[in-house]
Amino acid sequence: MKNLGLALIFACVVVPASTLAQNAYITNNGANTVSVIATASNTVVGSPIPVGLAPLGVAVTPDRRKVFVANHASNTVSVIDTATNAVSATISVGASPFGVAVTPDGSKVYVAHDSTPGAVSVIDIATNMVVGSQIPVSAPAVGVVVAPDGSKVYVTTAIRAGRGIGGVSVIDAATNTVIATIFLDRVNDGVAVTPDGRKVYVAASPSGHIGRPANVSVVDAATNAVIATVPVGFSPFGVAVTADGSKVYVASSGSNTVSVIDAATNAVIATVPVGLGAAGVAVTPDGSKVYVANERSNTVSVIGTATNTVIGSPIPVGDQPVAFGLFIQPAPKFAGVPGAKNCHGASVSALATKFGGLNAAAAALGFPGVQGLQDAVRAFCGG
Repeated sequence: MKNLGLALIFACVVVPASTLAQNAYITNNGANTVSVIATASNTVVGSPIPVGLAPLGVAVTPDRRKVFVANHASNTVSVIDTATNAVSATISVGASPFGVAVTPDGSKVYVAHDSTPGAVSVIDIATNMVVGSQIPVSAPAVGVVVAPDGSKVYVTTAIRAGRGIGGVSVIDAATNTVIATIFLDRVNDGVAVTPDGRKVYVAASPSGHIGRPANVSVVDAATNAVIATVPVGFSPFGVAVTADGSKVYVASSGSNTVSVIDAATNAVIATVPVGLGAAGVAVTPDGSKVYVANERSNTVSVIGTATNTVIGSPIPVGDQPVAFGLFIQPAPKFAGVPGAKNCHGASVSALATKFGGLNAAAAALGFPGVQGLQDAVRAFCGG
């Protein structure tokens, strides 16, 4: 009760959502590590986390407590505990894991395998074990994303050495079977779904794509038909959609730029120069900033979405940062009802009960202390 009373005192302090601690987890492909960036201060936190060989894909669970990292050359997935920023488990999967994605309910992880033939594995988060057989897809699998309602999984596939048919495989998450294949005949990398689940954005490059113009294919999720192609920079890789669904950010490694697409018109409204080899891209939950891993600069650039310009200096990280996936912790959710008079009290009480105190709750949820947790509750409840 002492902690609870202290929490209610802290609750009187109003802190903007932009100051909340939300970490970005950056896979360093050449260093076999993950760097952690505090997005509130744009500084690297602690030492790099050792993982497997050649980490590429990364995904954070909805509860913010775990990070899954695909180790391409180890054939494993590392699980990072965000409370300690240390690896808590290593899961053996199939050959050449690339992209990873967590279901909205936090129960499963889908792993794309950049192998021939292509396949997708499914991990049960509760047990950290692969469940069922691998799901075959049309070609080596690269990117993966789960629809907001959890019903479908979209997997990009790429032509490798002239083999396979590039496109997007659509998996029914209830049966873990492919129910549709959208053929694009291209090297397809990043993939993202709008928050309403209606559109899928796919970074697509022509075969033999180095130095050749590329685009983003826009797929209607209801019909699985391509409804638009948006020209972007050379060799597009990472794709991210803002939480309100209004903009799409596409990192192009061949042109060292990020294209900003207006989702309403599917037109590029800005092109932002970043570091060399722009790879993974992710948007903060409040939509104010975009983080871009620059593979050949060994840095991360930060873009302010209000002006679509780079803010501050590039953040130095490890060798060959890729950060392919949703690598920023999501905004925390609590037991109270946002806007309700008792939202803060109900949220704090539930946290204290669930974790045996607020100090334990803050540690379990990845906050540096009780004050940071209180700030998050205040922002969630709406001030």
